[in-house]
Amino acid sequence: MDRRKFVSISALAVLGAPLAACTTNDGFGSAEPQARRKEIDSNVDTALEKLYSSVSGARDMGSKARGILVFPNVLAAGLFVGAEYGEGAMRVNGGTQGYYSTASGSFGLQAGAQSKAVIFMFMTQEALNRFLKSTGWTAGVDASVAVAKIGANGALDTNTVRAPVVGFVITNAGLMANLSLEGTKVSRLNL
Repeated sequence: MDRRKFVSISALAVLGAPLAACTTNDGFGSAEPQARRKEIDSNVDTALEKLYSSVSGARDMGSKARGILVFPNVLAAGLFVGAEYGEGAMRVNGGTQGYYSTASGSFGLQAGAQSKAVIFMFMTQEALNRFLKSTGWTAGVDASVAVAKIGANGALDTNTVRAPVVGFVITNAGLMANLSLEGTKVSRLNL
């Protein structure tokens, strides 16, 4: 067995129990497709409203975006090896265009679990088209993603909003700063 496969299997085994313990439903993928779509859409609406109400300028930015990919409940857990997983939807012109999953992993000193919302705003048609045509998309590889930052005036940093793809990470405490979304893998769900 090669090293990469071993590390992946080990990470899943170590993190499976904490991730399962973080959720209050009966697990990802357990509901009928129509019920899952409805639940994801409802959670996407809630996450977007939280973003718009907590980050000054985000609603205006969202209205200018060509598409918004929202993962309302990304569960992250780790014990030296970390993993994240979540399901969400792509919104184009206010309607759901498709359903997606996100996954990423990390190594290093870490312990615990948390839930967060991850939102990608595609600000150019070219960036959105590249995403929609891909069979798998990775932040930082298939597109550079600028993580949204709040400026000294409490509004979105103007340098951030000029990027083709802007990422937001929100927890119960608000917008997270000083993090990277590079390596976040996005795949289409068959729903």
